[in-house]
Amino acid sequence: MSASAYPAGRGAGPSAASGPHHHPLRFNDSPRSTLGVEWELALIDRDSLDLRQCAAEVLAEVGQDPHVHGEMMLNTVELVSGARATVGQCMEDLAFAFDRVLPVTDRLRVDLGSAGTHPFADPLVQKVTDADRYARLVDRTRLWGHQMLIFGTHVHVGVEDRAKVLPILQGLLTRTAHLQCLSASSPFWAGADTGYADNRAMMFQQLPTAGAPHQFSAWEELENYTGDLIHTGVIEDFTEIRWDVRPSPRLGTIEVRSCDAATNLTELAGIAALTQCLVEDLSRRLDAGRPIDSLPDWYVAENKWRSARYGMDAILIVNAAGEEELVTDTVERMLRDLEPVAEDLGCAAELDGVRATLEAGASYQRQIAAVGAAGGMREAAVRLLLAEARAGRPLRPTEVLASATPVHSSPR
Repeated sequence: MSASAYPAGRGAGPSAASGPHHHPLRFNDSPRSTLGVEWELALIDRDSLDLRQCAAEVLAEVGQDPHVHGEMMLNTVELVSGARATVGQCMEDLAFAFDRVLPVTDRLRVDLGSAGTHPFADPLVQKVTDADRYARLVDRTRLWGHQMLIFGTHVHVGVEDRAKVLPILQGLLTRTAHLQCLSASSPFWAGADTGYADNRAMMFQQLPTAGAPHQFSAWEELENYTGDLIHTGVIEDFTEIRWDVRPSPRLGTIEVRSCDAATNLTELAGIAALTQCLVEDLSRRLDAGRPIDSLPDWYVAENKWRSARYGMDAILIVNAAGEEELVTDTVERMLRDLEPVAEDLGCAAELDGVRATLEAGASYQRQIAAVGAAGGMREAAVRLLLAEARAGRPLRPTEVLASATPVHSSPR
């Protein structure tokens, strides 16, 4: 099927006319269903279990490494895989990058761990990396910009044809809330129990260009939108559009950004595999001329809130008819339906990591249990996060709470 034969998206019609501020976005070539994974890790003081703002020192000692990056906050390093064919290869990149950072952080008495938020750190004392783009963001957003003490997982999946991008994006929006529930790991904020499974999602959407994406019918509409934002000074380039799911024209990918940071490699691999399989399944539907489900914007917004609030207990809207289903029931069906796709992509073992979450509970549930077992001490949640990062899998709180001091080792 030629590129012009793909439907442009929900409500597709003739190509949108170029607007007065039209900004061309060239979608670069990318091999189909290749992927890259980005994992944001917190720098945690080994003695206090609070955050340490030492990213600049860590990065300087690590040196130039394409798999280890800085982030907005000085308490964060980001591990980035290469563009790979399989989830397993991405996980190998991230594990090696973790090992590369480990000797540096060890000398500083700092451990690597992650979750959507730190269980008790004060957001208002955190320092921002010295970079123009971050300085502009904080200057414009003021208090909300200073509140961005959050950590995420981003998964890029290659799309070989620009005409597929917007339909696939719309299809993904019927399932991004499910990914959000599975990855929810931010129940605490500045020491408070928020009552949310995923408080990170609520915090991040306060930024003016964050949150659920607009569902455009044609690529030209996206270019017009981008041009309008640049013209009015909202952004300087497309990368400052921080949607939960967005095209990445420079890389030739769709990037799913709706997930909290994974606490361990097993669940990280599960989220990456599920994302890769969903994109490939949608791509196959387009190839076969089959329709792709989509949701009205108001259902997308409601699902995002339900997943943030209720996590694995959320009852989500699953189609445009407004039918609803418990998230775990939908996930179980997704795993069965996607088994053939996972076999073709070589990620069946990694996709099975999602079942580890279903069995152990999502991270927010494990953290809450750890704090409850420790009499309300938020440090117990941090010890659990550090233990999971080392073990490379989800743990039950009783497996780690007997040890008051985290033991340093690699996540193998």
